[in-house]
Amino acid sequence: MKMSFGPFLGATVGLCLLPACFEPVGSTGLAASEADIEAGTEAASDEQPFEVWAVDQSNTNGLAYGGTVYIYDGLSLVGGSGITQVPAEVIDLGGATAALCLGQTGANPVRPHMLFFNAARTHAVLSFVASGHVAIFDAATRAPVACLRASAGADGARQAHAAVPAPDGSYILVANQNGKLLERIATDYAAGSFAWDPGATLDLARCVAPSGDPCQFPHIRPDNAPICPIIDATGAHGFITLRGGGLFVVDPAATPIRIVGEYDVATVHGNGCGGIEAGGSMFIDSGGGTAANLDQFDVYRFPLTGYAATNAPNTPLREVVFTDASPDRDAHGMVLTKHGRNVWALDRIRGVAEVFDVATSAHVGTVDLKAPYASDPAPDLMDISPSGNRAFVTLRGPTPLSGDPHASTGTTPGVGVIQLIQAGDSGKLKSITPITNKDAGGVERADPHAIRVRLL
Repeated sequence: MKMSFGPFLGATVGLCLLPACFEPVGSTGLAASEADIEAGTEAASDEQPFEVWAVDQSNTNGLAYGGTVYIYDGLSLVGGSGITQVPAEVIDLGGATAALCLGQTGANPVRPHMLFFNAARTHAVLSFVASGHVAIFDAATRAPVACLRASAGADGARQAHAAVPAPDGSYILVANQNGKLLERIATDYAAGSFAWDPGATLDLARCVAPSGDPCQFPHIRPDNAPICPIIDATGAHGFITLRGGGLFVVDPAATPIRIVGEYDVATVHGNGCGGIEAGGSMFIDSGGGTAANLDQFDVYRFPLTGYAATNAPNTPLREVVFTDASPDRDAHGMVLTKHGRNVWALDRIRGVAEVFDVATSAHVGTVDLKAPYASDPAPDLMDISPSGNRAFVTLRGPTPLSGDPHASTGTTPGVGVIQLIQAGDSGKLKSITPITNKDAGGVERADPHAIRVRLL
């Protein structure tokens, strides 16, 4: 691995320190007195060591593939205020990762989108939504160790929108979005073994649901592109959100993957990508962001038990925690706050977070993440620090590469740090560390999307 003082100088891994790597941005949040900010001055001193990994979807500068992963020392991020220039270790995905993917699949990886760590935090799993690749990294060395490509599915299409490791480390569940397939990679992290399990594949475009209804059908589930698989802590159930609305609950370890719960578009709206297990339930959102459903903000609460192929459709019942289909609404990333007290759900269009009480499902309030110098932050995905006093959020760029531009366009690409107040009842955006990737014409191409915290 080669060290570099710039993220787009051809290095595989680098350290970004130059002022040119940063572009002034910022935000403010919900008004709160200093007396209300619990543990607000703890900064780095009370935090367990950790890293924050953030992914810029834009191509490696000068290439038509690649992308960038920024790895920040978490303690450096939490103590900042305002516009911060925090150094980052940089993985240029147009280097060793692209070479590995080309060698193992015959194609370059395009549009890095979602990132997860296995339960042991030894490996990172990165999905590429445009090309359908899933790249697996040794988290400590940052080196790519495997690259696989999703199957060609509906109309020959393939995408890997999200690839989620199982809690027990035995597989990765892959949402092949435009291919309309749910696929599985068998994994043995210790042995370095990663292989597709073709017998597991569930064809969401052509399968038949347990009720006898087609899995995909007008007015039931009109567009079965899987968006985000959300696996519960036991690994017993996977909740599969669908672009066109409706939802499947599956047994993700069965061969083939087996549907054990089916919900229609009238019961669960489309474009969901947030999911958090809390209080004995699974919180899942539905959002806007596609031409077929531009505006939507729903949060649902599903039980973790009671699923069976013999159930009628739409059972067990889901609870509607919150719904708003008014213009300029788009639910997206979610996080569970300190002590499991609240669920935050981000709205990319309005630049806010809606806060919900886990115990009661009540709407606690709205946190505004905008500011005079960050009028459209477009908060996308988020994760939380070990202490629970900070949340980290990706802020989208002016040239979004995924999602409908009306929802995904932001003015301040970077990593935002939110200080959580009163165990997450409210909060405020304390700092932003910018991410930039300007092309030869000076156009800002940076478009941060995935973000995850890795405990050390």
